[in-house]
Amino acid sequence: MANSSESNPLLPKQEEVEMKSEKKSAVPVGKNIEAPISAAISVGLTADGLPVAESMMERTQWDSGLLSCLGRNDEFCSSDLEVCLLGSVAPCVLYGSNVERLGSSPGTFANHCLPYTGLYLMGNTFFGWNCLAPWFSYPIRTAICRKFNLEGSSEALARSCGCCGSFVEDEVQREQCETACDFATHVFCHACALCQEGREIRRRLPHPGFNAQPFIVIIPPGEQTMGRQA
Repeated sequence: MANSSESNPLLPKQEEVEMKSEKKSAVPVGKNIEAPISAAISVGLTADGLPVAESMMERTQWDSGLLSCLGRNDEFCSSDLEVCLLGSVAPCVLYGSNVERLGSSPGTFANHCLPYTGLYLMGNTFFGWNCLAPWFSYPIRTAICRKFNLEGSSEALARSCGCCGSFVEDEVQREQCETACDFATHVFCHACALCQEGREIRRRLPHPGFNAQPFIVIIPPGEQTMGRQA
């Protein structure tokens, strides 16, 4: 006697059931393979060191130019004038303020302002110009570019005149070129570099003191006496 499952036309055939089960099992396997492959491809890093997509890799320009010492006529006009004055008279204070806003940790201002002041005095005393402090201050420019995803000095030169982008082949050489250009910018245009960094930081980050939590002062009431009735 023939099997009832084979003779019943309402039941699907065994071959069709097996083919459908193989197709269903093959779909999630393909998806699971493609997902880690696409997730493992890292085309770049953000300013904080996180992988980003290729569309986010394009770096933005600085808010103001290197030689725009007076800043722009906007809501930060008074802050730009303050930055220009500090960069001309007291670059140690401007550098310490920039690092303090960028780091936002206690003691940052003194830990950077005092060594800068010592190098500034030694350079002007023994060499006649501020040639030692840029060796100490130029890493902040690289840190600002990485934090805010800004174009470096070599990228700005390549965009304007195309003189630094021909020999850069990979990411390592690009980072080395950026570091060398940041150092050269601080050595030859030190005051302008500090002012540009100060304007950029003040437009993007508030002062760490403004982030303090408000507190309520409770004043106890004075002594209260009950008057006697006559």
